[in-house]
Amino acid sequence: MFTSLLVACSSEKQESSTPKAESATLQNDSTDTAKKSTAEAQAVEQATFTDLEGNAVDIAEFEGKVVLIDFWETWCKPCLASFPTMQQLMDDYPEQFVVLAVTPGFLNTKEDASEFSGENDYDFVYLFDENKLHQKLNVQGIPFKVFVDAEGNFIEMSMGSRGPEGDYKHAKEIIEKHS
Repeated sequence: MFTSLLVACSSEKQESSTPKAESATLQNDSTDTAKKSTAEAQAVEQATFTDLEGNAVDIAEFEGKVVLIDFWETWCKPCLASFPTMQQLMDDYPEQFVVLAVTPGFLNTKEDASEFSGENDYDFVYLFDENKLHQKLNVQGIPFKVFVDAEGNFIEMSMGSRGPEGDYKHAKEIIEKHS
């Protein structure tokens, strides 16, 4: 199953035949969604992680590149299946794109991520989510991808995969539009 959330999502404009009470509820839901989206965007744009050596890494350090915050863990087969595609994008857009492979700590530890990074030849920036961005974004499952533009602005977040070709095409469009 694939779910996608976009910043500033809201209910569609209702027909004028909608009863006033229902319309007010829809408008309040839309406002709540916009507030939630704004809070999520701020959390992403101000995110700080911990690298495998214990150093703080701020999302702002990657300004100038489109950033993919890719929440993953070593046991997640769909997460691992997307890694070659994300590496290919980094190879194709070395000055425009970076992958932050962020372990939320569901079952993995920093040591698990460190072992994986040592055994695999991906150029990702491996990080641990000690500041719980995944909770602020209400991440319910992985893979969970969050895109940030080259100026540090939240673009979108989504759970799941479109498959290798779909993931490549979608990320390529974001990179070319936002770098």
